[in-house]
Amino acid sequence: MKKILFVCLIGLFIGCSSGNDPQKIVDETLAVSGSNKLDNSKVEFVFRDKEYGFKRSPNGLYEMVRLFKDSTGLVRDVVTNHSFHREINGKEVSVADSMAFKYTNSINSVIYFALLPYGLNDAAVIKSYMNDENIKDKIYHKIKVTFKQEGGGVDYEDEFIYWINKETKFVDYLAYSYHTDEGGLRFREVINPRMINGLRVVDYINYKPKIQVDLEETGKAFQAGQLEELSRIKLENFVVEFN
Repeated sequence: MKKILFVCLIGLFIGCSSGNDPQKIVDETLAVSGSNKLDNSKVEFVFRDKEYGFKRSPNGLYEMVRLFKDSTGLVRDVVTNHSFHREINGKEVSVADSMAFKYTNSINSVIYFALLPYGLNDAAVIKSYMNDENIKDKIYHKIKVTFKQEGGGVDYEDEFIYWINKETKFVDYLAYSYHTDEGGLRFREVINPRMINGLRVVDYINYKPKIQVDLEETGKAFQAGQLEELSRIKLENFVVEFN
């Protein structure tokens, strides 16, 4: 009798916990968002008067581009798996390693956030289920993301939390702590979600804490009005093609 009860309890535990598998939840949100098709795609958009492009092939090769005008003329920055280079008015120019590093990180950051939840299945990503959380009368899976040092990039110590709507499977909120520029914490609320050629594209309201808040408590802080709006993240002229 004890053995039967023990087996039943194990089965009940597995049944309850299977719905909280962070890998399964992320796979679902990638699928409903169309992000699972971005491994073979071409994306273009405008963010803060700069044009960005992203192209990736199934073999893992990618190219990220930023295009803008300044006092020097038309600037084109190109990041690939292995290199960075800058062109001004169509001619490649020399860039110090420190500046190439800075430009690469800036471009990568803009495209990373623009294409979320794409990237949440990268090899360096570590996903863990925290708990369910209610925000604005909706129930969310609360998923924490950290990164392995190997393959995690220069910002591998950053930590993220994603709130994934239990009904729609979409990411509606995210928060992250970062260590560059003296560090800090941000919370983002999705606005203006739209489907473009089968890909969910969103804008954000970007918040910062009014008081000291732990990353794990940012959802509650948002509900309590303890965050203040810092900026709006808007993507314009978004185009995506799947190959």
